[in-house]
Amino acid sequence: MDGIYERIPSPAMGREMHVWRYGWWGAPVMAFPSAAGFAHEWQKEGMIDALDPLLRAGKIKLYCPESNVAEAFTRKDEGGATKIAKHQAYERFILQTMVPMIRRDCNLPNARIGVVGCSLGGLYAALFALKHPDVFDYALCMSGRYEITQFLGGYSGPEVYFDNPLAFVPNLSGAALERVRRTHLAMVCGTGKWEEGCIEETIALCDAFREKGIPHQRDIWGKDSAHHWSWWKKQCLLHLSRRYSV
Repeated sequence: MDGIYERIPSPAMGREMHVWRYGWWGAPVMAFPSAAGFAHEWQKEGMIDALDPLLRAGKIKLYCPESNVAEAFTRKDEGGATKIAKHQAYERFILQTMVPMIRRDCNLPNARIGVVGCSLGGLYAALFALKHPDVFDYALCMSGRYEITQFLGGYSGPEVYFDNPLAFVPNLSGAALERVRRTHLAMVCGTGKWEEGCIEETIALCDAFREKGIPHQRDIWGKDSAHHWSWWKKQCLLHLSRRYSV
């Protein structure tokens, strides 16, 4: 399927951001790239082709923004405080620019949006659903990492807490917990090659969800399932079909 490419000005990021969108109608879903951070990654890796049945049937409309993951999490020459500030700028871009654009494009002023990502994109999907469940009603998180201080050189200042799922989720209570219970997270991970760290953190976060009564599904695949696009395409089609084909 051909997509539509745009460059969208972002005051939060101080530059234009690259965005691809696919499909004509359907439930809005936003896809975050992996550690590469490129808006065209899902097309390049064959994920758009894998989701073609859902796109052509009008079940979903997919939006693929770039991310600044390389600046926020994987860059080696920045301090933790600088990295988390860059991540928070990206969060503002999503909330202040992408969400209004998606709602206008779908002609749904109050639409709640699904989010999906694999690898570090899975972290982004989980964070947006957990922090903003009034905006994002579903997250598909594949092979994610959910303890972020490892990407910040061990830095764990107070501004990191609410961007670190394995830190804040176990402590949710009261109105904040009830708010989070408005969303649903599908947590998927394989047990094969290159899933070290991902599987342990996926299970730990699911355990926290279970203890807190946060709606979720834990889907652990076998040892043949690797940290690779060939598996994420299968997992993504399966779970988005379950969510959006009804």
